[in-house]
Amino acid sequence: MVFFKNDDEQPGDEPGPAEPSDAKVVPLLPLRDIVVFPHMVVPLFVGRTKSIQALDDAMAGSRELMLSAQRQAGEEEPTAEDIFPVGTLGSIIQLLRLPDGTVKVLVEGKTRARIQSFQSNEPYFSVRCEELPDALVDTPESDALVRTVHSTFESYVKLNKKVPPELQSTIGAITDPGKLADTIVAHLNLKLEERQGLLELTGPFERLEDVFGRMQAEIEVLEVERKIRGRVKKQMERSQKEYYLNEQMRAIQKELGDRDEFKNELGELDEQLEAKKMPDEARERVEKEIKKLKMMSPMSAEATVVRNYIDWMLGLPWQKYAEECADIDESEAILEADHYALDKPKERILEFLAVQTLVKTMKGPILCLVGPPGVGKTSLGKSIARATARDFIRISLGGVRDEAEIRGHRRTYIGALPGKVIQSLKKAGTSNPVFLLDEVDKMSMDFRGDPSAALLEVLDPEQNHTFNDHYLDTDYDLSRVMFICTANVLSEIPRPLQDRMEVIQIPGYIESEKLEIAKRHLISKVRENNGLDETKIAYTDAAILEVIRHFTRESGVRGLERELASIARKVTREVVSQGDAYKKTKVTPKLVKKYLGVRRYRYGKTETEDRIGVTTGLAYTDVGGELLQTEVSVTAGQGKLQITGRLGEVMQESAGAAMSYIRSRAKQLGLTRDFYTKVDLHIHVPDGGTPKDGPSAGITLATTIASALTRVPVKSSVAMTGEITLRGRVLPIGGPKEKLIAAHRGGVSTVMIPKENEKDLKDLPAVIKKNLEIILVDHMDEVLSHALAVPDPETFLQSGIHELDEIYEVPRPAGVAPTTDVPHPAGVN
Repeated sequence: MVFFKNDDEQPGDEPGPAEPSDAKVVPLLPLRDIVVFPHMVVPLFVGRTKSIQALDDAMAGSRELMLSAQRQAGEEEPTAEDIFPVGTLGSIIQLLRLPDGTVKVLVEGKTRARIQSFQSNEPYFSVRCEELPDALVDTPESDALVRTVHSTFESYVKLNKKVPPELQSTIGAITDPGKLADTIVAHLNLKLEERQGLLELTGPFERLEDVFGRMQAEIEVLEVERKIRGRVKKQMERSQKEYYLNEQMRAIQKELGDRDEFKNELGELDEQLEAKKMPDEARERVEKEIKKLKMMSPMSAEATVVRNYIDWMLGLPWQKYAEECADIDESEAILEADHYALDKPKERILEFLAVQTLVKTMKGPILCLVGPPGVGKTSLGKSIARATARDFIRISLGGVRDEAEIRGHRRTYIGALPGKVIQSLKKAGTSNPVFLLDEVDKMSMDFRGDPSAALLEVLDPEQNHTFNDHYLDTDYDLSRVMFICTANVLSEIPRPLQDRMEVIQIPGYIESEKLEIAKRHLISKVRENNGLDETKIAYTDAAILEVIRHFTRESGVRGLERELASIARKVTREVVSQGDAYKKTKVTPKLVKKYLGVRRYRYGKTETEDRIGVTTGLAYTDVGGELLQTEVSVTAGQGKLQITGRLGEVMQESAGAAMSYIRSRAKQLGLTRDFYTKVDLHIHVPDGGTPKDGPSAGITLATTIASALTRVPVKSSVAMTGEITLRGRVLPIGGPKEKLIAAHRGGVSTVMIPKENEKDLKDLPAVIKKNLEIILVDHMDEVLSHALAVPDPETFLQSGIHELDEIYEVPRPAGVAPTTDVPHPAGVN
């Protein structure tokens, strides 16, 4: 008995009056995907209303019905033309109604029949049919064919494990050619049309002969399968089950030339390649790799490597570009809303957008934002992406020391991948994003290569249109990517890399800018992060200034944000603890002291009084400009010069140059020619735990030594910076803007800088120019005249009033009022 699942069938009309024996009117049950042969017992699942009605009427009558297959299984409402005219006249053995409304019926085919005419269509099909009985065949040829079929079926059962062995005895007992053919055909793997063709063959001998031929063909296929299994079995070890399955699949593919699922995947890859816009070189490479993949076993290790490569090549946005913003006013509004100040980088981005409006296709700019931490370099990159309507990618290069991080690994390595540049472009999905290379000055190098050298190609506008990643091994166009690098110290970036970038210096913020940034951005952010709103907390300007002046000392605003958040957390605690009784907190300077504790920094003064041998210098560090106190102590000795405070080699040489200048001006300073043989000088720069270097402390060291030797105090309101030569010339220095901002922040009123740095003053904020007296000097004599607290600065070096032959015995020069009770200060503050 053969079982099929069918949700088919169609009804017929009520049986009409009795017909002659050679023709009868019976209900018709249309079948889908199945052909019922005579002598076959098969279950059917019936779901269509007409079909169920036909079954009900047949059960009420003679239980006979016509079983005929539909030409198209998907047709829900078949017509007479949709039904094969030859079918099987069968009877219902059992009928079972299921809970879901369908009916399961067990039918038995009796004899072939042909539909003569359709009697009715409602409520089901009712047909007049005539039986097609088999002709009697009893010839030696038919007997020989029956025996041959019995023998062949025995071989078929041995090869086909799906046919139960006990069926062989049933088949062997059948001698009628027609019945034998109808019984065997149910166990052959045939299509619907082939089964219908056998059903329509009325000659038993011809039908059995056809079945024999089809069974022979099926045996040949089964023989090939057995041959494949046998060959594969010899190629593997019995314990390697997984290997056996893989090899079996390979053998099947070799024998049949078909790959089923793997073939479908290859077809999908071909479709993706055809739809993908990419350069000809890359397309040829992918086509070559797909062709290679087709020759491989899908489970081999090399196939996995090739497939990963193809996926990467097809996943990249080769010629896909985001539509950029063409409205300069809108872009400017976005930049202004996101960041306060930072005029230079904003101006540069708007220039780029303006040029792009006129030149439709242009190379992306390569900018390098250099400035202290916390001034908004990274967030500015995000803002630029918003203003230009591009995707944003960020890669942190801090600590990267492997060249492969930039250019990828070659495919010969296990687990090889493209570099961070290509990976990020795939993530972005476009080939013209804003690409932020963060902390580009923090890269290092080791035996694995120098990543900064690998960046030379990425950041060179003349080369990056043919950037070659080791993994892809084909050129990728980076020319339309907008690269933005950030760094804290420009000198840490290799010179060849600097040469490829447009450097934009971002100085630290002054007090007024910090106040404005806090009011526009930080306070709202702090409120949101701590679950507060304007009804629960408000910061006064005085409170913000209190935090800026006495609880932070930085170029950026990160520390300011942390302190404001600390206040907000304490207020949040009060809100939770007091509940409905809580009243809005207005943060004042008094509350700031309550919440944050004792002031951490002084503000508004550097030194409280003029001191001998103590000078305020200006330094440029990773975090911006800083005030740097320099001290010199003079003791009796033999001309020894001691330098402490972790000064670098360049700074120590500056101290030697400053000492040589003082010796050359000994007469003008009122010192004996051999003074240096009778004293020891100790130069110290406080904050000894921090390394210090650079030539810009030259005039500061010279002024401090001159003050200590002449016993004339240095004005506490004066700060200075500049490199000194042996002849006393003052040379230009770096970071003048940051140093002047630090002087303003520290409460200095007068600053001396090299005259050649006058060009840098144009970028200085107006509030600093207004509050600072900036003296431009080009010789050390001018510096001493302005820095030393003497009655007549104009004639100081020519008056000869400093008769200091007895300096080493006398605590202070004659005629000069004492300024401190410490004759040789060893430290300040």
